Amino acid sequence: MSNNERTFIAIKPDGVQRGLISNILSRFENKGYKLVGIKLVTPTENLLKQHYAEHVEKPFFPKMLSHMMSGPILATVWEGKDVVKQGRAILGATNPLNSAPGTIRGDYAVDMGRNVAHGSDSVASAEREIDLWFKKEELVDYKLAQLSWIYE
Repeated sequence: MSNNERTFIAIKPDGVQRGLISNILSRFENKGYKLVGIKLVTPTENLLKQHYAEHVEKPFFPKMLSHMMSGPILATVWEGKDVVKQGRAILGATNPLNSAPGTIRGDYAVDMGRNVAHGSDSVASAEREIDLWFKKEELVDYKLAQLSWIYE
């Protein structure tokens, strides 16, 4: 089984500061997705403006930008079958109040402005976001030893 779909998942400053990194990473690992990129970064304003390009002119953007620059972000890339859509399901609804219990946001967040994580919303977005946050050589290609136990 070969599936190279990748997604970008970022643990936002509120998730990092609350010590939720291992809890969030374990959700993706336990599901069977393969971690192919990870780094702790403090993003620049320029990077965030590129990442959130569609929101730059919206009234909430300055507050969101300030929050996203307030501390480190754990940037990750995950690989596997339907990982973009499934990653969004693991995270839960963008508004934590609409997130089901058992999802990351449903379990760890209450406020929209502090929803602990970001996940790519499409394969195209994932490719664009991965290219923004990671250099090609920062992504690792390897065979997951447990692959035959995850996929038919």
